[in-house]
Formats: sequence, C-alpha cells, structure tokens
Amino acid sequence: MTIKDILIYPLSVTLLTLIFFFSGWSTTAVAEASGSERDSFTSNSQYTDLRVTKVAGDLEHPWSVAFLPDGRMLVTERPGRLNIIDDGQVQRVDGLPEIHARGQGGLMEVVLHPEYESNGWIYLTWSKPDGEGQTATALGRARLDGHSLADFEELFVQDRYSSPGRHYGSRLAWTLDGKLLMSIGDRGTDPPRAQDLMDHAGTLLRFNDDGTVPGDNPFVGDDNAHDEIHSYGHRNIQGLIVHPETGQIWVTDHGPRGGDELNLVEAGKNYGWPVVTLGLNYRTQEEFPHAEARRMEGMVDPVYELLPTHAPSGLAIVTPGHFTSRWDYNQLAGGLRAERIRRLVVDDPDGFYEVIHDEELLLGELGRIRDVRIGPDNNIYILTDRRDGALWKVEPGS
Repeated sequence: MTIKDILIYPLSVTLLTLIFFFSGWSTTAVAEASGSERDSFTSNSQYTDLRVTKVAGDLEHPWSVAFLPDGRMLVTERPGRLNIIDDGQVQRVDGLPEIHARGQGGLMEVVLHPEYESNGWIYLTWSKPDGEGQTATALGRARLDGHSLADFEELFVQDRYSSPGRHYGSRLAWTLDGKLLMSIGDRGTDPPRAQDLMDHAGTLLRFNDDGTVPGDNPFVGDDNAHDEIHSYGHRNIQGLIVHPETGQIWVTDHGPRGGDELNLVEAGKNYGWPVVTLGLNYRTQEEFPHAEARRMEGMVDPVYELLPTHAPSGLAIVTPGHFTSRWDYNQLAGGLRAERIRRLVVDDPDGFYEVIHDEELLLGELGRIRDVRIGPDNNIYILTDRRDGALWKVEPGS
C-alpha cells in the first residue's frame, strides 16, 4: 500500500490504516491476530452490528460454497477437493474429474441447478490439463450419490489451452430464464485474446442447462464469433450475480493495478479489456502496455471503479427484510488483496446506473475474501482464501 492509496480511503478507514502503516503493521497482520483466529465475534457497520461465526475451518484455499436443500453445504478447495459441510464437519466427496491445480487454477466454482430438488444436478468448473502442461477452464455437472459424484458429464472446455496458473474466471450464475452464465478470464499471458470473438478467453458465456448454446445468444450465426459468447472484453470476472428482481447481470472484474470494476453486463457488449482500462502496469505504474485509452466509443464503461485496489472475488445481493432496510438489495463485493467486503448501493437516476454509497465491511478481520453468498436463511456466507481457510456466517447483530 502507498501513501496515495491511503489518501483516497474513507476517513474512518484512513485513520486506522495510517496507524498500522507507520507502525509497520499490515491489514494481513491484523487479520491473523483478530477475527481469523476467533470462532465468533461482532463487527460494526454503519447501520447494523454484525455477528460473525465460523461454520467450518481447516479448508485449504476454499473457492466456492453452495447450499443443499437439507441444510448441508458444498465447498470446493482450489487444490482439487469437493467437500460436504455437515454441522461443521468436513466430509470429502469422491469422483471428481482430473484437475490441474497450480497458481490460481484448480477446482473452483460449484452451483446447484435451479431445479436441483427434482433433477439433482451440481455444476463445477475446474482447470483441465491437456497432458502437455497446459490447461483450460472446463465446465461439468454430476449428481451427488452419498459422498461420491455420479453421472458425471463434461459440458464445455474453452477452445484454447494455455500455460497454467492465471485468470481462469470460473464464476457461474443462473439467469431468471434458466440459462447458465460462466466467466472465463483472459488467461494472463496474452490479454488481447479478450478482444477476439473466436477465443473464449476474457468472456462471459451463456448456456442451456445441458451445455448447449441458446438460439438467442448474441453471436449465434456469426461466422467470426463463438456462439457461446454473451459479452467480451473482460479481464478476469470472479464476482457474478443475477439480480433476483430485475434479472440484470452484475459482475466484478479484476483490473491490473487499480481498475477493478463493477459492471452491468448486457448481451453482445464489449467491456474494453485490454484496449480500455482504468488500471496501470504492475511494475512500472504507468499505462498498461496494450491500453489505448481510459474510455472509447463502442466499449462499455464500468458502473464503478473499486478503489483502492480491491482484487474482487465473490458478489452477492442482500435479501430484503433480513438485515437493516438500508441494506435491501445492496451488493456485497468480496476483496482478496483488500481483505474486506464493499457494500455498494446502486441507484439508477434517469436510467444511468451509479454507486451512490460504498461502505467497507470486515476490513482486515477475516483475511482474503474469496466468495460471498447469501444463504437460504438470508444470512451472508464468506469463504477466506488461506491455506487454513474457513467458511463464515454473518448474521444481523443484536
């Protein structure tokens, strides 16, 4: 963190950050010594206190959580494990496909079919090896049979394998009309792939539930584009949610250094990466090498830039009527490097969407936030990206 980063923090956060900055502490050190080592604690926010409780621990870099109808939960671990969490106990699930776990790759997303209780389908994403040292983002589904996966089907593999380790994307979400959205990152080594409609890298894809392509996808019939693509010009979407009332698709996308974005995604649109970015080069702190502008006609601007650097992963929308009414339908964007959740209030005066309020939650109290979900009980569930990561539940406080 730099002095420039600190100066653009909200005042309350700035004062706390300055103390740790000049005393040689870091937010990571705070997390190690506070909430992450307690089984429960209370955290303050602007409009309500929060009660934070550990549901399960000893999870190695957990990535995603899904909720079974009987109250159990499924949690993936990036090294290549799928677990059932049952009353705080971690139980391993067998029958996974071959997974190449390296860097940011491994076993990633898990979601249930919207009609899970009638068909039993569970959907997973992972980094699939090609046998020659390269990997691609893959999508599959299976049914749960005790502590094993059965009826496994590989539904999709991106069209080009790449060097392993970076920018797999891998978030999944269901639209209100029953289509499955899937993000794929630009894979890191060749960012201009995100502008190539004949490459799945740097895109948001849209499928039927069996992995086939819906006939109304925006590029169906275009010989110069993949039919699966819903939008493109993304860097590495790891926050993805469909608004339960409007059906709007919201994503958080990693920038390079700065440039982390909240986007409202529409079919067929180009979101600019890497031609347009608000971020900078990691090493030189100058303009990103492939960038031509901060804005450009024909490319969609972000609704909001998450500053300072957030490294967004996990996105949820608060269920109305459970926390304070001021939180109804607010968006919760998890942050890895930032070790916090951003509570974002989105408004659309005159049809132009903007974030009108931004509050930091759990700053440095849990560590790196990988996933944020709303459970069937309307509470917030969080996964922390650590070697000894955990699943946490956040409820309204007293």
